[in-house]
Amino acid sequence: MIRETVATLPVPSAAQRDIDGLTRDVATHDAHASEVAALHAIELRQGPATAPLALPFRVGAWNLERCLFPPASAAHASDCDVLLLSEMDCGMARTGQSHTTAEVAGKLDMGYAYAVEFVETGLGSPIEAEFCADTQNAIGFHGNAVLSRADLGAPFALRLHGHRQWFDDAEQPRVGERIAIGARVETAAGPMLLIAAHLESACSAAHRQAQIAGLIDALDTEFPGLPALIGGDLNTGNHAGGNWRAEGLFALAEAAGFTRHGGDEAVPTTRPSLITRWPERAMKLDWFLARGVTLGPVEIRSSIAPDGTPLSDHDMIVADVLRLSLGK
Repeated sequence: MIRETVATLPVPSAAQRDIDGLTRDVATHDAHASEVAALHAIELRQGPATAPLALPFRVGAWNLERCLFPPASAAHASDCDVLLLSEMDCGMARTGQSHTTAEVAGKLDMGYAYAVEFVETGLGSPIEAEFCADTQNAIGFHGNAVLSRADLGAPFALRLHGHRQWFDDAEQPRVGERIAIGARVETAAGPMLLIAAHLESACSAAHRQAQIAGLIDALDTEFPGLPALIGGDLNTGNHAGGNWRAEGLFALAEAAGFTRHGGDEAVPTTRPSLITRWPERAMKLDWFLARGVTLGPVEIRSSIAPDGTPLSDHDMIVADVLRLSLGK
């Protein structure tokens, strides 16, 4: 588990971002990744507010698909007290080299904890290259974040290890693995954990089940008895004909005391976007998993901005935290 925090993640060297001559296997990947300091730390910046969150408070989980539009995305989520975000760029040409998490947090007067999922060694897909004014990335980070109006205590991140398949991807070569990032937040009812998770898409349901199992095991070991809310893109139904009910991760989570919350089960959480242009883009990928936490109804909030721009290929899921129950 990653526990080290820094004010600013260190920028990888040019050599660390050049993987062209490396053998594409797990051992080589992990040896190379071990030298990239940004993959082993969390960027933590606290916001101006320090008081515990009063209940009820609102949580949004949103895969922002690189976050092409930080100000508009922040406005779309301005009623939330906590945001669990995934696919957030930092120093990528396709998003204007901006630190998208810091921009969203700044617009909302929130603090944030940010962890790097991948160091991108290219510009992205051919479609993403259309958004690039520069010919290279200034930094190359792509990751997940927890944003909060209250202080973020004991931040942590956990690699959700897999097959390192993106290391060998011709279109989007990357160093790193999927990641979950979380923190302890004080509320008027006591402390709780808030975790942004992003599971693998290019894999089997069994792979995602193992990723959730590893995350729950880590929470039980490091934070026994604390109420926990996991939210994010669980990629349910990918490589299973779109059938999210075929995912074993839900039964596993339920056996560990977590309840599933995704709004109307017939309503998808994905859509076509400026990057993902498939007209048939309609899957149910985004969920909350709650233990010791009572949630209100889940809203599936369209990611279409007031001007008609799609902010992401995922809609945001939003719910109010109503009550907590301590202990298992």
